[in-house]
Amino acid sequence: MSYVLLTGGAGYIGSHTALALLRAGEQVISFDNYSNSSAESLKRVEFLAGKPIIQIKGDVRDRSALADVFKQYPIKAVIHFAALKAVGESVQKPLAYYETNVGGTVTLCQVMAEFNVKRLVFSSSATVYGASEVMPIPETASRSATNPYGQTKLMIEHVLSDLYQSDDSWDIAVLRYFNPVGADHSGKIGEDPNGIPNNLMPFITQVAVGKREVLNVFGADYNTPDGTGVRDFIHVTDLAAGHLAALKHLFTKPGIGYFNLGTGIGYSVLDIVKCFIEVNQINIPYVITQRRPGDIGCCYADPTRALTVLGWKTEKTLEDMVRDSWNWQKNNPNGYN
Repeated sequence: MSYVLLTGGAGYIGSHTALALLRAGEQVISFDNYSNSSAESLKRVEFLAGKPIIQIKGDVRDRSALADVFKQYPIKAVIHFAALKAVGESVQKPLAYYETNVGGTVTLCQVMAEFNVKRLVFSSSATVYGASEVMPIPETASRSATNPYGQTKLMIEHVLSDLYQSDDSWDIAVLRYFNPVGADHSGKIGEDPNGIPNNLMPFITQVAVGKREVLNVFGADYNTPDGTGVRDFIHVTDLAAGHLAALKHLFTKPGIGYFNLGTGIGYSVLDIVKCFIEVNQINIPYVITQRRPGDIGCCYADPTRALTVLGWKTEKTLEDMVRDSWNWQKNNPNGYN
C-alpha cells in the first residue's frame, strides 16, 4: 500500500481533491496546519467516500514534522496545496507569504528528495501571468506577477524548474489554476474562508445567506464589456479531476510540465452575480467600490494543453457553479463551524 500526500489537504481545493482521490481508489494522507481550513472538512470527505484519510497536523515549514510523515508511510507522490492565498493580504504581509509559500515549498522538496519521492503536483496560479496581453492565455505566455501572492507562485515555478534541471529524475506537474468556485454536489464540503472572503463566490453566498449586507464589486472601470473584472471560473470538482489526471500523468515519466486548469471562458463579476440571482432566485445587492491593489482587468485560460496531454477538460457549467455554491452555503450558513 502506498499513499498520496496532500499538503494543505483540509483546505477548499485539497478536500475536494482528497474526495476525488479516495473515490479513485487512492490512499490519502493530509498534512495541514489548519490556519485557513478545518479538520471537519476531512471528516465529511471520509463520510462521502466511505473511506478513511490519515490526518496529520503540521506545517510545511517544519522539516522534522514532514520527515516523520515520510519515515512512517510509503508515499508515492505529493500534491502540494499548502500556501497563503489572499492577494490583498499578500500586499499587506509580503514576508509571511514568501516565508510560507516559497520557504515551505523548498523545505518540502528537500524532504521529498531525502526520501527519494520525486513525483510532485504543484498548486500554482494564473496570477503568474500578471496582466497578460494575450487572451486566452496559453502556458507559453510571458510571466510576471502583479502582487506578492503571484510572485510567490512564480518564484516556486522557477524553483521547481531549477530543481528539475539539476535532477531530471523528478516528475513535476505545475497546475496553473484560474478561479475555483462551487462545491461538491452533496453540499457537505465547500469553500469556508476565514473572516471576510477574498474571493467573489463566497462573498456572494454570504450575502445570500444573510451574513453580509451587500457585495462589494471592486472596480467597474476596467476595459471589459461591463467594466467589471473578467475571470475564468472553474468548478472545484472539475479542478479536483485535473489533479487526478496530472497525478496519473506523473507515472508516465513526463519530466516537468505546465498546465492551465480553466474553462477557457471569461465571465465578468456582474455576469456571475446575474447568473446567481437567476439560477437561485435570490437577490444579491451590490455596490461598486474602488479597485483592489494587485487586481487586473481580464484573465481567462487557453486549456488546450491540459486536454491534449492530460486528457482533461471541464464538464461543469456556470449554472452548476452558482447552484452548487449556494447549495453548500445554505446548508452550512456558518461554514464548518
